[in-house]
Amino acid sequence: MRLPFLLTLPRVLRHSAAVGADLPPDEAVVVDAPDPALRAALTSAAQGDHGPARALLAATREHTQWELRDGYVSRLASAALHNPGWLDAWQAELPDDPDAALVDAALRIDRAWEIRTADRADQVSRDQFRAFFALLEDAVPVIGRAAELNPADPVPWRIALTHAVGSQAPRPVFDDYWDRARTRDPHHYGCHAAALQYLCAKWHGSHEEMFGFAEGAADTAPPGSKLHALPLFAALEYAVLSSGPPDDGPDPHAHRVDAAVARALDLSAAYGPGSPEAAGFRNCLVLMLLRAERWEEALEAFRSIGAHATRYPWAYLGDDPRQEFLDTRSGVRVHLAARTPFFGRPAPSAPGPVPEWVPGAPCAVAIAAARPADVAQAALVCGVSLRTAPATDTHTYVEAVADARPAKRSLLSTEDPLTTAADNFTTGEKWPTLVLRRTPERCGFTLFLKGRPLATHEWDAAAPAPDHTAVTATAEALSHTFALDDPRPLAHVLRSTGNPSRHQADLLAALSLPPLPPGFGDRPEVLGTLPGARVLARRGLLAGVRSTLITPDGAHPAPPGSREPRGAGWWLLRVLGLLLFTAAAVLGWSPPEVRPVRGTAAALVALYLAVRLVRAWRWRRTHDAAAVAPDEPPARVNPPGPGAV
Repeated sequence: MRLPFLLTLPRVLRHSAAVGADLPPDEAVVVDAPDPALRAALTSAAQGDHGPARALLAATREHTQWELRDGYVSRLASAALHNPGWLDAWQAELPDDPDAALVDAALRIDRAWEIRTADRADQVSRDQFRAFFALLEDAVPVIGRAAELNPADPVPWRIALTHAVGSQAPRPVFDDYWDRARTRDPHHYGCHAAALQYLCAKWHGSHEEMFGFAEGAADTAPPGSKLHALPLFAALEYAVLSSGPPDDGPDPHAHRVDAAVARALDLSAAYGPGSPEAAGFRNCLVLMLLRAERWEEALEAFRSIGAHATRYPWAYLGDDPRQEFLDTRSGVRVHLAARTPFFGRPAPSAPGPVPEWVPGAPCAVAIAAARPADVAQAALVCGVSLRTAPATDTHTYVEAVADARPAKRSLLSTEDPLTTAADNFTTGEKWPTLVLRRTPERCGFTLFLKGRPLATHEWDAAAPAPDHTAVTATAEALSHTFALDDPRPLAHVLRSTGNPSRHQADLLAALSLPPLPPGFGDRPEVLGTLPGARVLARRGLLAGVRSTLITPDGAHPAPPGSREPRGAGWWLLRVLGLLLFTAAAVLGWSPPEVRPVRGTAAALVALYLAVRLVRAWRWRRTHDAAAVAPDEPPARVNPPGPGAV
């Protein structure tokens, strides 16, 4: 461990709670969250019903909402990539529907890129390239048909521009596509973004041409248009995602990068905090601000993003865009906390409402094969507030409860709090715990036993069937843990695709576990209304150890700070101790034989006993006053709420 880190650690621990305290919690962050209409269409499509998707795209066509239509088509094509049955049924029922043809055109491009992957060209095999170009060639008539069925629509030409990037179309073909797209909508953001990719240096253009195109589009864009962020995307492509500026000599495009960031900051100020429409360029703006080490402005950009992370650009930094977003945000908080003097105060944040949870954010609930009291006793030192509720006589539901003031040991962690807690409270226990997670597009679980994750799995509506070997190993781990003779039914459920929430419920039935609680996936905390639900409030490490020692077996731990009135023996011993140590302190400091160490130690013990007695006396007076006036509500340690102790 390096010395600079040790020197700044006290500042981080002191200020980390205050820096970025107004940011949405990690569990509220969603990647590319769909709006309610698109979410309903995606859910119905996963169940085989194309009706909501058809109505959704028809409305965008009738009202010429081309930007909205482009985003909807992309998401629906991704949903059809590994679950195309609903789209096939739509085209069979309405073969000349321009909306179905448009989704099919976008789907053809997605299938080609899935074969090629996003790897660099030198990492893609010859067979992959052969299949990639063959699929792109097959997509040409499908794109043309989509354009013919709705001649005024610019979205088919956005798809054609994307096709031109991968197919290495010559410049005259690209220019023709671009002219057709611009004729239909001169300020269409999606078409400009696709054209920018073609013109960047890693594809078919150059840095100079890319910047010139982006700046020209921004200069002629209407006020408030997202095209003002196009130079920012060019700067990100140049400085972060490609080879970047030269190592030796001045950066020839430094002034353009700075101007792009300044323009994006002005554009961000025109949108409200947490705007989903502005999330795309704001997520890119964060990376550019961090590249320039503008930490305070980066934190402010995270505030403006709110809970709306985006796949681009975070997918370029790792396989999990959401985790990359959370880790980067946490790193900014740590850096600013480390720069704040120990006795100073972090810069105050602008007041404003912060969403605690948004639809589509991940939800998690655990099912433990133990009674609620046993789970609660095991979780006393996990550092997270939990709510438990009986599922059956031998099983317990568990969920994490949001803390107004989370523990310092969990402030900088970006992991799911329930998964972290399960890792802790299953340590040393013989009963297994299944942590179940859900978002609108995917569901998963992690199996814990004795503090170790034995198996994990995820159903993704936009992913292919999982590997047979991995599924078999997961099924065997589950069958062994839950004493099942045949793991094959479990393997069948794990290999299922298309409807993640149904497959998750089928797994619980196959394991003979209780069903998921009502409302799971629709809101973050669902156990508060269940009979017998109780909150296990977070404790500090020493308080948790003490509660572990004094809680009888089979009993639910009492809330922190709750206790019975002190007996006469307790008062007598502490009063006598106070008198004894007070006398010892006086003698230790009395001449002629002054003994500083003994006198100081006795004084500290006497002070400790005096504080304990004063606190106990104040608590007794409050308790007696509440007993005399029963109509007045007594003071509570835990905030009132559903399921609180």
